[in-house]
Amino acid sequence: MTITLPELPRLMIDDAVKAALLEDWGRAGDITSQATIPADTQARAVIVSRKSGRLSGLGFVESACRQTDGSIRVERLASDGATLEPGTPVARIEGPARAVLACERVGLNYLGHLSGIATATAQFAERISHTRASIVCTRKTTPGLRAFEKYAVRCGGGANHRFGLDDAILIKDNHIALAGGVALAIERARAHVGHLVKIEVEVDTLEQLREAMEAKPDVVLLDNMGPETLRTAVDIIDARALSEASGGINLETVKTIAEAGVDLISIGWITHSAPTLDLGLDIEIETV
Repeated sequence: MTITLPELPRLMIDDAVKAALLEDWGRAGDITSQATIPADTQARAVIVSRKSGRLSGLGFVESACRQTDGSIRVERLASDGATLEPGTPVARIEGPARAVLACERVGLNYLGHLSGIATATAQFAERISHTRASIVCTRKTTPGLRAFEKYAVRCGGGANHRFGLDDAILIKDNHIALAGGVALAIERARAHVGHLVKIEVEVDTLEQLREAMEAKPDVVLLDNMGPETLRTAVDIIDARALSEASGGINLETVKTIAEAGVDLISIGWITHSAPTLDLGLDIEIETV
């Protein structure tokens, strides 16, 4: 399956990749390649998936190559969002051998990390594809990589929750404790923001949920509730707000959670703990 996705802004990618290249090159560049490979050597390589998964991050490979040496040519053999099997080629790279090897690790680091997130998201999404629920990410992201990791979630068939503290109201347990109650917190939030800002509130019990619904939130986060409690909560909400389940959800439990009738399932694990997808760069042809 190939998913049509908007492109990440090139400037965002280039800035992140430039910092990573400078970190990797240090004070003298790739001294191993300089010592062992003649300067005029050309190389052709292919990036191949070693395992099954979902692809995300080819733009970072292109940026690493382009910023290292503008003469490197990158041919995409797959698109972000594509399903991969072991041995699937995703890109072919041709250019000066020293430059290709100098940018290899940075490109693969981004590609493997983002593809790992896309793969984890796809695994969850496939478990609940028979329901109306969607998998969404959280703010539990790597500092500096949030926009990229959330892009990877979309590559895996998930959707994005808020990107930061400024684009939506999410009233959690600590806000409620300090505000003095669920309904009061929602009322204060509604008075503070404009009509375009959504208001979500987290509840731990059905009693809190009933109080919250009186204040008419846009979304209710049902935290750490079992399937039976979730079904009751969905009935109480009665489509007057979106319902979101969260808290300790894994591949074994996500199907039952989705079948309880919630609209959204938020999972921090897909961004903060998803394993890297193994992709490697293999030299195909090298001529002097």
